[in-house]
Amino acid sequence: MRAMIKLNQLSIRRGTRLLFESANLTIHPGQNVGLTGANGTGKSSLFALFRHQLHADHGSVSIPAAWIIAHVAQETPAVDIPAIEYVLQGDEEYMRLQQQLSVAEAEHDGHHQSELHDKLAAIDGYTARSRAGRLMHGLGFTAEQELLPVTSFSGGWRMRLNLAQALMCRSDLLLLDEPTNHLDLEAVYWLEEWLRSYQGTLVLISHDRDFLDRVVTQIVHIEQQKMKVYTGNYSAFELARAEHLAHQQSAHNKQQREIAHIRSFVTRFKAQATKAKQAQSRIKALERMELIAPAHVDSPFHFQFYPPTRLVAPLLSLDKVAVGYNDKPLISGVNLSLAPGDRIGLLGPNGAGKSTLIKLIAGVLPALKGKRKEAKDIKIAYFAQHQLEQLTMDESPLQHLQRLDRLRPEAELRNHLGGFGFQGDDALTPVGPFSGGEKARLVLALLVYQKPALLLLDEPTNHLDLDMRLALTMALQDFEGALVVVSHDRHLLRTVADDLWLVSDGQAKVFDGDLDDYRQWLMDKDKPTKTSVENSNTANKKDDRRNAAEARKKLQPLRNTVKKAEQKMDTLQTKLNDIELQLADNSLYDSAAKDKLKALLVEQGNLKTELETVEMDWLAASEELELAGQE
Repeated sequence: MRAMIKLNQLSIRRGTRLLFESANLTIHPGQNVGLTGANGTGKSSLFALFRHQLHADHGSVSIPAAWIIAHVAQETPAVDIPAIEYVLQGDEEYMRLQQQLSVAEAEHDGHHQSELHDKLAAIDGYTARSRAGRLMHGLGFTAEQELLPVTSFSGGWRMRLNLAQALMCRSDLLLLDEPTNHLDLEAVYWLEEWLRSYQGTLVLISHDRDFLDRVVTQIVHIEQQKMKVYTGNYSAFELARAEHLAHQQSAHNKQQREIAHIRSFVTRFKAQATKAKQAQSRIKALERMELIAPAHVDSPFHFQFYPPTRLVAPLLSLDKVAVGYNDKPLISGVNLSLAPGDRIGLLGPNGAGKSTLIKLIAGVLPALKGKRKEAKDIKIAYFAQHQLEQLTMDESPLQHLQRLDRLRPEAELRNHLGGFGFQGDDALTPVGPFSGGEKARLVLALLVYQKPALLLLDEPTNHLDLDMRLALTMALQDFEGALVVVSHDRHLLRTVADDLWLVSDGQAKVFDGDLDDYRQWLMDKDKPTKTSVENSNTANKKDDRRNAAEARKKLQPLRNTVKKAEQKMDTLQTKLNDIELQLADNSLYDSAAKDKLKALLVEQGNLKTELETVEMDWLAASEELELAGQE
């Protein structure tokens, strides 16, 4: 019988609270499983059980003893080692063999060294550094950042390091709890593809429905202390569960509201060429809505934006604006006019300046050039992840809201908080112990209460569960003011953004397409552009040839550097293979061959050091060439 994960009549309590009762579950090797359910239903507790940090109150859980389990650490130690060295620590066997090799080399134990080299080769240890580099690149790190100390990174980037470290582990079971938090859309796309090719067993907690759809083939849903298995991705689960709940009248009512929102958009914009793709996207969503809406009838979150205190057109305008840091523009020539009803989603690669542009619009960053003009007496609400930590930890949600409005009766304030899930004693509890999701809900509640005319959201769905994401989406569709949003949540972007803007190559401009087109743009952006030969019939073919020649000339030194590094790596690897072949000869370890053995080990060490240096040079040059090719 093949090894598998098996839960048998499992019951777990946290304090007096029952999480699971008589739960049965089988996960076969190689399956990609999505674990869903409302916050507090026990998803993270199940992960703790898998990691042997929690024990069952009743029943049993069986995981193959030989399996290596990888997970993402929630804390990052404040260490000064280079980031890539921190990521390498995820491969514990590689690190252990390297430590043993260092001891063997110090003791001049040639026989043990030979055995360790064989073990390193068996686990592809000689490619570990390049594997770590590829992981970091996929998650948005540059070659220069690989060598920076861990302590130099912010909290969000440290979480990316923890994720890279978990992916570095050659695991049999990979446990991922909200891995897309702190990632931009480009990194999310990359992670999807990586997980789809993962050879082990994956159990994934996520509130990103598009991510779940792309990655998992089975959903385990937890509700009412039970686990129920659904075959297929998240969309298939929604449809199956909705059919089960469709008899409820409340499902019908909620369904009709959602359909009305989408139909309103389609009616307004389907005839406009500039909005045609977005309208078609909404029509597709409408086709699914009749079935999926009832799946969320039991959501505790229901809120809406209040009418803004003042609405004028334009609310804010940018005229040939440049913005950046330390007097160095990151984005230039931005022209933007925001009027009530505008809905803009910002797209762009990591580091292109999406968050910088939002900070400019919010007035957090000044314009380096051009003019930013804000309408008089309008309220701008800005949501960013750092605001979660600016909450007063020893105050309750009610106290936070009372500071905004000391004259409003407490009952009305608590009613407002109730729509965000802060009901009863939850509204009176200090926010310090709150989860990231609870803090995010509170910040949203405070922003909504201020009746903004312009709403700026930078990754608002981080830490929010699916029900709260749905409530936010519904509220945004009714919002009367203007909206600018950055999000890796594709469902949110599809359902609330009427226009998409691309921030890339120092510019911000309208993107002519939808999210599928953007994904294709990301895939194509590193491909070489068409040459003048392909455009020989154009009026500017002579200029095209000249520009292409200049580009080739500019990039040729980098290409030469990469090519020379590749040739050098091949030469060094050939020499290293020859030495390792000699070291495999048992006669070499006789006392008579002691000097020869010592010389070979010294040469081996020198070659490995030189190879590692050349590999780093090659990686840096390749990264520089890739970036230069995008200019």
